[in-house]
Amino acid sequence: MADRSGLTTELKGWCRGEGLEEAKALLVVVPEDVEIAKIEETLETIKCLGRVRVRGRQSHTSLSCHMVLCECRENIPRENAPTEVLEPDSGQRWPIVTLEDESPASNDFAQKVKSLLETEGKTMEDIQSLFSKPAQPQHHSDPPINSTESILQAVGDLLEKTRKPQAEGGYRRLRLFTGNLPVPPSEEPFDHWLEQAWLMVEESDCTDKEKRRRLMESLKGPALEIAKSVRESNPEAGPDEYLEALESAFGSAESGDDLYFAFRLMQQQPGEKLSDFLRRLERALTKVVQRGGLTSYNKDKARLEQLLRGAVISDLMLIQLRLREKKSSPPTFLPSSVLPQYRGRV
Repeated sequence: MADRSGLTTELKGWCRGEGLEEAKALLVVVPEDVEIAKIEETLETIKCLGRVRVRGRQSHTSLSCHMVLCECRENIPRENAPTEVLEPDSGQRWPIVTLEDESPASNDFAQKVKSLLETEGKTMEDIQSLFSKPAQPQHHSDPPINSTESILQAVGDLLEKTRKPQAEGGYRRLRLFTGNLPVPPSEEPFDHWLEQAWLMVEESDCTDKEKRRRLMESLKGPALEIAKSVRESNPEAGPDEYLEALESAFGSAESGDDLYFAFRLMQQQPGEKLSDFLRRLERALTKVVQRGGLTSYNKDKARLEQLLRGAVISDLMLIQLRLREKKSSPPTFLPSSVLPQYRGRV
């Protein structure tokens, strides 16, 4: 395998090109024939990584392998960052490269202050101006004017004056999607992009106009042409209509019967919240109805039956909600209103 210093450099450049946070990024070296789903499944066996998603692949011809860029949902703990992962089926060990804090003086106070000021768009002159006020009488117990405590106080005062409220809807920008085939290394599969897009549309508190803008800025090529055609045919189309059009153009070509069969096999995954599982069910069920695999009349019953069948992890919660008693008269709930009394726990 290539030396780790070279892979570290490769990972840093890749993160800059893809706009990923270095603290959440890793590079894993895998055989050429390994599928994306298998890579994600294997990496998620390392508990400290949490949920992992593949963000790009590059072929390493001299080693007959792939270098795979991955992003974790949470920051990777540097004190026990994994250096390899065991693929259980083949017994192979895949090398993992993460980015350590390479600052030569990570505990240097001056460097930390400088970094903080750069983040806030300020300079040391702004700090010094706070000391230009007439000196106040000091007691012997007070810290000297140039002490660490005084500088910290000045930095705190400055940032308090300039801090702006966080903008509404702090969702990470959607990745680029073009609809080109084969999928370019810089893009993720359509299903992954669509999942993030639906999450933004369903969970963001911003206006439909802003949601449409976020969708449009993430599209190029054939995908952008589809979105433009939706806008031209209906300038007031909602963001969900844009996603439905994109899904119709680039999504699976399975029949309604195939989709219904897949829906009946859906299971709640380890670590998946009940509300997230229900959202997956709802999107899958909507596709089934759209493709004619099920009538709208039977939609509520099918949703509840599959929720009871697939949510084995949350079975006790379901009993508490007494959903089993409602099978004869299933509720018509949607992801935005599901289980409000248990929000935050499911």
